[in-house]
Amino acid sequence: MSALSQLVLWLLILIPAVLGATLLLSRWGDRFAAVISLTASAIVVAMSVVVAFARPTVSVAFVAGARFALTVDTLSVLVVPAVAVVTLLVLMFATVDIAAAAARFHGWMLVFASAAVLTATAATVPTLLLAWEVMGAASYALIGFWWRDDFRMSAGLTAFVTTRTGDLGLYLAAGAALAGGAGLALSELPQATTLWRNVIAGGVLIAALGKAAQLPFSFWLSAAMAGPSPVSALLHSAAMVAMGAYLLLRVEPLLAATGWAANAAAWFGAVTAVLLGAVALAQRDLKQLLAASTAAQLGFVVMAAGVGAVGGGAAQLIAHAFTKAGLFLTAGAWLSLLGTKQLEQLRGVARRWRLVGWTTTVSAATLAGIAPLSLWATKDAILTVALDHSVGLYAAGLVAAALSAAYAAKIVVAIWRTSSPIGDETETIHNAYNVFGRLPLVLLAAGAAVLGVLVMPPVASSLTRVLDTGPIAPPAVIELTGSALLALVMVAAVLRWGVPEPRWAAQWLGLERAAHAVVVRPTMRLAGALARFDDRILDRAVDWVATESLRAGRWAAGVDDHVVDAAVRVVAMRTRQFAELARRPQTGQLHQYYLAAVVVVALSVLLLVAVK
Repeated sequence: MSALSQLVLWLLILIPAVLGATLLLSRWGDRFAAVISLTASAIVVAMSVVVAFARPTVSVAFVAGARFALTVDTLSVLVVPAVAVVTLLVLMFATVDIAAAAARFHGWMLVFASAAVLTATAATVPTLLLAWEVMGAASYALIGFWWRDDFRMSAGLTAFVTTRTGDLGLYLAAGAALAGGAGLALSELPQATTLWRNVIAGGVLIAALGKAAQLPFSFWLSAAMAGPSPVSALLHSAAMVAMGAYLLLRVEPLLAATGWAANAAAWFGAVTAVLLGAVALAQRDLKQLLAASTAAQLGFVVMAAGVGAVGGGAAQLIAHAFTKAGLFLTAGAWLSLLGTKQLEQLRGVARRWRLVGWTTTVSAATLAGIAPLSLWATKDAILTVALDHSVGLYAAGLVAAALSAAYAAKIVVAIWRTSSPIGDETETIHNAYNVFGRLPLVLLAAGAAVLGVLVMPPVASSLTRVLDTGPIAPPAVIELTGSALLALVMVAAVLRWGVPEPRWAAQWLGLERAAHAVVVRPTMRLAGALARFDDRILDRAVDWVATESLRAGRWAAGVDDHVVDAAVRVVAMRTRQFAELARRPQTGQLHQYYLAAVVVVALSVLLLVAVK
């Protein structure tokens, strides 16, 4: 390992972080923000390729008992370049989609991307915690980017508080790791004593489920749709939400060592994939549909971590990143063109803007699991392993896959359905989408289409050998054929009969209301009770102490004025009188001094005689 590759790994994190912070603090950055952002992102892409080949590890002293360490291992070697490329393409699109406050936007996006890469390369818990915190703070700033709208700030706060609640699990895991004697290196966590190993696994699982928007935390993704479309594209594809699922892949040996944590992760992922698939099916807002599908698709990754299919989970994570980034950017393009993201009002838009329409169609077909596009193969790579663990998991995965095909077909039907012509004024707006606005859509759709090669021979065998703990058989032909037919049948059914919209799932299963009932309201009631205690007990005690202190001060002032000061004045007056009396004999006349001496001698003689 060369010193140069280690330097490149440091720069991979520092360049976007430093340039992003510079843009945030600058007053002149709006003019040059796009150039700085794209240059930094391109450099990060190049450096991600370098570290992928060199695979360096760096470490410096950080806190007692743990170091600040980064590593590019066999898992991060796949994820880091994917994060870098998706970030570059999203920021390229943002140069034509975000005009106001460009420096603030690109600054936060660069910091956000730096935190995502730091999460992917973190080798110790303190490093992971730092990345986790920065990523959460940046997401809050980006979701509430248009801060003058109260509902956007409220949405950012909802996302931040919800994920922060889950993040407490990571702090619990850090404390348990210290107590369990395993150390704070991620690779050493399975070596903790049994009790503390279970606590560590539980804490990590809670934190990862919160970031990955898995049940019961999923509802924060709905609120996150208030942010700009490029923010949604990065946050839901390759950055914060994906990093929650990635963490579970990273600590898969820990989950497996406990047993119960692996099963819990698998079932949390499976249930989320099914229920959030139903939520996506019920949505009439394109961005809300894509948000729900994000949680559902990452449910497959969480399931993969639970059943030990790390290679398949990593492939699903990367393929989904390209797919979902492309879909969110096309949703952003139409939002800019038409001012709406309601599917009913997007009827026929693909016929008018063919490039955007066809890239959306390719990405949606990938999301549906249409063969031979990527998510068809990556899902099967996970479900094949799930079948070895539980028929129930496999069945849930098939249901989730069928729902994926249905809600993806819903998008395609909406954008290609014949509609009345749209006015010429939109064509002028559309022309504003130059090569920087169109090229990312094409490249992301292409990536979504071809990344299934990660789980196909001969790549699949290499990926399985380096990532999975044991031999894992690739999907059988019959399984691949069955899932391909399932997707085609679901799409054909949607084209023929339309899409059922389960209204019980339209409001995200009532998760936000439940969170208000279970967490927010009790917390507010507790806060109200504490406020009343503060007002009626603590404040009154403080007021009483202050009042009595003033009263005691006034009494002390009276004593000082009338007793102490009077005594001082009397002493001073008597001292002055005595001094005046003592000064009278001091006349300077010698005969008076002699006379006084004679008197003193005479008195002394009389005293001696009297004493005798």
